[in-house]
Amino acid sequence: MKRLTRRVAAIAWPAFLVAGVLEIAVFAFVDPSSLQTLSGAALDLSATAVYSIAFFVFWAATAAACALTLLLQRAADEVNSRVWRDG
Repeated sequence: MKRLTRRVAAIAWPAFLVAGVLEIAVFAFVDPSSLQTLSGAALDLSATAVYSIAFFVFWAATAAACALTLLLQRAADEVNSRVWRDG
């Protein structure tokens, strides 16, 4: 479990930091009250809700990128030993 905890931390912590930076960068130029849906209707959300949703979307996107990097960094024998352990 210790190895899994390290991997989760290696994904979640940098993603959290990048999400914070993206939040600052995006909302320095975008007013949450001016956001609209694709059909042109105004979003009926408070500014706090928009900030929160955006943060979690940024966090999920950067966590996916970090997880993909961690996955692609693994050696072939490490990947193959887990898949074909019983064979």
